[in-house]
Amino acid sequence: MPITITDVATRAGVSKTTVSRVLNGKGELDAATAARVRQVIAELGYVPKAGAVGLARGRTRVIGMLVPSLTWPWIGEVLQGTIDVVESAGYGLMVFTCTQGDQSMRRFAGQVSAKSFDGLVVIEPEGTLDYINSLHEQGLPVVLIDDREHRPRFPSVATTNRAGGEAAAEHLLSLGRSRAAVITGELRFGCSRERLAGFRSRMAESGHPISPKLVEGADFTFEGGLRAMTRLLHSDISFDAVFAHNDLSAAGALQALAEAKLRVPQDVAVVGFDDVPMAAYTNPPLSTVRQPMRGMGEAAARLLMSHLDGGEQLLDEPHIVPTELVVRGSSHPQARSSEPGGA
Repeated sequence: MPITITDVATRAGVSKTTVSRVLNGKGELDAATAARVRQVIAELGYVPKAGAVGLARGRTRVIGMLVPSLTWPWIGEVLQGTIDVVESAGYGLMVFTCTQGDQSMRRFAGQVSAKSFDGLVVIEPEGTLDYINSLHEQGLPVVLIDDREHRPRFPSVATTNRAGGEAAAEHLLSLGRSRAAVITGELRFGCSRERLAGFRSRMAESGHPISPKLVEGADFTFEGGLRAMTRLLHSDISFDAVFAHNDLSAAGALQALAEAKLRVPQDVAVVGFDDVPMAAYTNPPLSTVRQPMRGMGEAAARLLMSHLDGGEQLLDEPHIVPTELVVRGSSHPQARSSEPGGA
């Protein structure tokens, strides 16, 4: 049976008139009540009939945000950056995840059809880029926060993944670490390929190319980093440094090194990527390439707000927010043993 406005009103504990006012953006409503109604609309996947949607004639002053999941370690920072800008501009934010696959996307598509928001910020759920591009072509203002090396035909915010990899290599080389291993993220993602290419290029330029045997794939998780480091420790090639493609896998690598009775950074220096909050609290604290996650959310929201409120054109080119190397105890320049090793 199709979801009706009565279903929405019953679930939200309000009248049908209140639901209609939320849909049309008319009349004074308590902010908490309006937010509850919109949440129920999203949960039920309610799509009002065209004749009932006053939103089509005006503005909702709501921004949509589509993300793969809220459990990714850096999503919270991106979300907070987006919220800070959106709320400062007097807008609300509707967040959609894709944790239930096609069912999630059907609910999201229903909210698009209902014109529940004026513009969209996206961290692309895998396999949805063509659909998001079609929304842009149909007139929905969209800004993509991109970590997958995609070059969409609409505005995006990206960071310098390749330069971040180069900076990690330069730092390790400055410590005299010339036998580097790499724990990659999933190489189907552009961010992983860029980080590996930058690191590998800088090491090769210095005369210390990375052995293919010292490149281990992982999946951006603590467990994946631990397993990858265990495999490296059982290889027949020694190493004195490790570059992990995110902080969770770097933390897993630290655990494996500790279990192998190897000292960090004296025996093996470790550098991660992202600078999530836990990076400062590992043992030892993790050196990492800071990805400006909150800044990326802020930049994406500002691009969208400038278009919606200021009429500025959204340019089909990426807005770049640079990475930054953060040096902590896992690669401290003053800690070095006379005989580094790693296998």
